[in-house]
Amino acid sequence: MNVKAGGKQIDGVQLAILNNRLEGVARKMANTLLRTGRSGVLNIARDFSCCIITADDQLLATAESLPIHVLSGPDLMARSIKEFHPDLKKGDAFLHNSPYHGCSHPADHTLIVPVIDDEGTHHFTVLAKAHQADCGNSEPTTYMGNAKDVYNEGALIFPGVKVQENYRNNEDIVRMCMMRIRVPEQWWGDYLAMIGAARIGERELLALAEEVGWDTLHDFTGQWFDYTESRMVNAIGKLPSGSTTWTSRHDPVPGTPEDGIPINVSVNVDREAAKITVDLTDNMDALPCGLNLSEACARTAAMIGVFNSIDPTVPKNAGAFRRLDIKLKKNAICGIPEHPTSCSVATTNVADRVANSVQAAIAELEEGFGMAESGAILPASVGVVSGYDPVTKERYVNQLFLAMTGGAGAPSTDAWITLGHVGNAGLCYQDSIELDEMRQPLLVRTRRFITDSEGAGKQKGGPGMLVEFGPTRGDMEVAFVSDGTYNPAQGVRGGGLGGNAFQGIRKATGGEVTPTENSTVVTLKTGETIVSHCCGGGGYGAPAKRDPELVRRDVREGWVSADRAREVYRVALDANGRVDAQATAALRA
Repeated sequence: MNVKAGGKQIDGVQLAILNNRLEGVARKMANTLLRTGRSGVLNIARDFSCCIITADDQLLATAESLPIHVLSGPDLMARSIKEFHPDLKKGDAFLHNSPYHGCSHPADHTLIVPVIDDEGTHHFTVLAKAHQADCGNSEPTTYMGNAKDVYNEGALIFPGVKVQENYRNNEDIVRMCMMRIRVPEQWWGDYLAMIGAARIGERELLALAEEVGWDTLHDFTGQWFDYTESRMVNAIGKLPSGSTTWTSRHDPVPGTPEDGIPINVSVNVDREAAKITVDLTDNMDALPCGLNLSEACARTAAMIGVFNSIDPTVPKNAGAFRRLDIKLKKNAICGIPEHPTSCSVATTNVADRVANSVQAAIAELEEGFGMAESGAILPASVGVVSGYDPVTKERYVNQLFLAMTGGAGAPSTDAWITLGHVGNAGLCYQDSIELDEMRQPLLVRTRRFITDSEGAGKQKGGPGMLVEFGPTRGDMEVAFVSDGTYNPAQGVRGGGLGGNAFQGIRKATGGEVTPTENSTVVTLKTGETIVSHCCGGGGYGAPAKRDPELVRRDVREGWVSADRAREVYRVALDANGRVDAQATAALRA
């Protein structure tokens, strides 16, 4: 049954109140996932998102969701649910992770619940998306960079499958997951957390409608979208008009060209028309590897680059999206994939290259806009670890979030050091070492920032981080798809490159570290360790224009060495660590 708004004009105060009420619903859903999720990837790292969609499949409220999860995708998934199940009923819930029908990638299991009143009218849809510790891949990882296709990948694909009817589980689906997914009890706990989050969203929206009325909520939705569009118009009006291009290159992995994957982006800003067009069509076709983007991630990554370059207070919803035109082509590496293309790693590596290219292209339009490139990710320090603990006699699998830094230099500020990666906007948490060591039989020997790994600039990029860890008992597999070893984050407007990624193994006897492949699964014996460097972010502006006092502080705090201060930033320090103004002026002359 279709919904109709009542046509009531809502004043600005009530608009703000209702927006906060709806954002509060999404936050309650997210809090449920954080507090009740069983895997570390949920209850420690917070790799999940919750949002509200309108009945006509438009993104409305996201709270603190990961951008790569929600800007595009929830709309596509909600639409596919209605196509596959035209007769929606109260008590239904759907499991979705198909990258061919709107999901980001197969590891992001998504619970979708239509919010339906007692008369059978569908008013909204709530969505809880949670990255899984395991999704049934043929290897013990949720990121299979080397997968030739979805069959080689091996994940269970659920294209909007009804997993609950009348609030009761479809036990056939549950048994399939329990038989295929590693550490099934952990998956079951995360599934229950997702169901709980979605049902709380449903309950809260029904209660809100009882309080203010469905007509008021639908009137609010249309007017809130209009307001957001006007904010977007104003934000674009502050950008310089023009067209520009940028190319970022992903490192080679099996199934890609030997020189890697070039990602070409064209951006046009039309200030008069208040429109931004991002064209991704000038890119290679999909490749026989797991790095291909889903449509959701291709669209979202382009949007992230735009939103990183404008007024950050513009609400991220369907109203703002009216002013964006994202051009994709079918069956491209960053386009609209066709089955059986593998999109196993769609949320991170190539998606980050797209987002980085958009914000860097906007930076090239004029000084004071855009951002540098953020550092590439999925090094071993955020790898998926798995194995069998001979003491507890239990299997384990979980993604670690021990280190991912890589923030980009911006027009007026240094990088956000613990950004993580451009797609999650700093909303995933870095792991507690102690909790990781309690939950898995591992020891973290080192975690520290790497001096001189920042992208030098007037505003500097974030530094890289070194982590070394390994198993304390039994063999441990570590899976990762590390980008940035050969192609570090680029700076803009004269800014420097961020530090490179690195991954290698140190034997139990100690000694030198032997480099490994950048996309692989390695097996560590007891006492062996893996050494991981995550990438630094690119710098913004020429390093020699950086305030010498800031450089002095960077040297004092250990971010930058005195030699790099002199050679790159052109700042001389005396024996007491103070700026030598005369020598600095000579260096910068």
